[in-house]
Amino acid sequence: MRAHRRIAAPLVVLLAAGLAACAPALPQTVVPGTEVAVGWSGGFTSVNALASPSPGNIDIAQAIRADFGDVVDGEFVPDESFGTVRIVSEDPFTVRYDLAEPTWSDGIPLDAADLLLGWAGASGLFERDEDGADAGADAPEIALEVPEVDEFARAIEVTFPQPSIDWQQAVTAPVPAHVAGRRAFGTDDAMEAKQAVIRAIREADPGALDDLAAVWNEGFALPEKKAFPEDLRISSGPYLVDRVRDEETGQSVTLVPNPSYRGAVTPQVARIELVPPGSDPAGAIGDRLDIAQVTPVASNRGVIRELERRDFAVQTTHDGTVWAVLLNPAGVFADERARSAFLRALPVRALAEAGGGEWAAAYTATTSMVSAPGSRAYDIVNEDSGFAQTLGTQSDDPALERQSAGVGPGTRVCVLYDRGSEFAAGAFTALRGAAAEAGWGVADCGSDDVDGALAQRGWNAVIARVPIPESPAQIAAQWGTQGRASVTGHADAERDTLIAQLAQTVDVYEARDIRALIESTIVRAALALPIATNPRITIVDRDVTGVTARNGALAPLTYGIVQWAAVK
Repeated sequence: MRAHRRIAAPLVVLLAAGLAACAPALPQTVVPGTEVAVGWSGGFTSVNALASPSPGNIDIAQAIRADFGDVVDGEFVPDESFGTVRIVSEDPFTVRYDLAEPTWSDGIPLDAADLLLGWAGASGLFERDEDGADAGADAPEIALEVPEVDEFARAIEVTFPQPSIDWQQAVTAPVPAHVAGRRAFGTDDAMEAKQAVIRAIREADPGALDDLAAVWNEGFALPEKKAFPEDLRISSGPYLVDRVRDEETGQSVTLVPNPSYRGAVTPQVARIELVPPGSDPAGAIGDRLDIAQVTPVASNRGVIRELERRDFAVQTTHDGTVWAVLLNPAGVFADERARSAFLRALPVRALAEAGGGEWAAAYTATTSMVSAPGSRAYDIVNEDSGFAQTLGTQSDDPALERQSAGVGPGTRVCVLYDRGSEFAAGAFTALRGAAAEAGWGVADCGSDDVDGALAQRGWNAVIARVPIPESPAQIAAQWGTQGRASVTGHADAERDTLIAQLAQTVDVYEARDIRALIESTIVRAALALPIATNPRITIVDRDVTGVTARNGALAPLTYGIVQWAAVK
């Protein structure tokens, strides 16, 4: 790219640059001399994103790790250039994970040892107890059935205790087994190191598992202010990490193509710089940055609009959260009729427009708390949950409906919201006006510490931004009776049963139907009024193409990094 985009000299160099002279040639798709600078605020701390699943580590993992596929808008999209996943037995539920012929960037093939190590990590075999001891010390008591290993075919077969909705994603290869084996057991030969990993897991040797667990949990972390070991630089994905730098404004990471990568789609850009976005990332597009993702606020509307007028690409996606009015099912809202009367008095679109202001069009309307607009599941949930016929229809006479629910005029409703959020503050203003017309006495309970105020449970309603759950575990956390992240705290045995059923559903069409039933229990209880998804704006320079941002919280930009192309 242009010379003015060169990154400032690093304060601390953690990783040596350059490829070994004996490395294979780059994929033919790579255009020499091309470079893309990306505004990035994630922190990169470990090449093992399964053990350390921070947003920054997941961002990097999307670029440096190949996999059986990816979840896009809630559903699995396979990558058969890496391998295939298929159910080989319904009872017991058994899945075969079969690699094609992928290779680590140091020339060592990915094989069954890598998959077995990934299975062990995902299964909790390397988790530590509260005292910090490795779980491997109690390995003989762990109720796990070790997968069958087919070393010749580079495959493993995993038998699950029960069917699992996440069967296609349950096994990955997050780190090289030969590196883990070498670090854990001091074995220099790559194949012997792989065998040592297989033996440790198969035989459940407590000492060996302790050593392997220590490497899994700590051995793949970036060393602080030291030369970065070459064995942690190894990649199976389209890119590998070339340098990591600590700068005054934050961390920077340089990615370069992996010469050994031969996936279905191979990289085009010769160098990608993930750099601190600065205080005005939108204003830096076309100068210091080629790509940036920002939250739409009043202060950046003019800048981004001008970029659109100059043919810079501007994409709107959502960040995996939804704005909603949620009710505390106690006190004034102990009765479902009172909750329904209050929610049906609120004009959803008016709340979104008041909250979004000039950015209102970027806020996508939604009728669901457990699925995201644009996903296939959402269409079924929207149709079957009953929301449109009940809470989705504003009352013709909201005052009469309130009265019919046994709620007197002027009844006080303490509405909590984040005073520092433009959207929440604007939506509250619209809510207060509409509720007042229906005879509710809305009290301004805005706070600068919403999480603290939520925990105190002194509120009746809250305007909050909550995650859109993707997995059954996430749904249980937010909407289950014992949910750790539950805002409403509402208990429902039927909902708990449906969530447990969803977790064991392997048919994608049946899963959509069950998700709709879960939503219907939330709708019937009149617990929440979804307003809109929270938008994220991606801005791309005219010299860069192929950038497609993904909805959701996980790797919204880097998951499609292999598709990027740039003009020199």
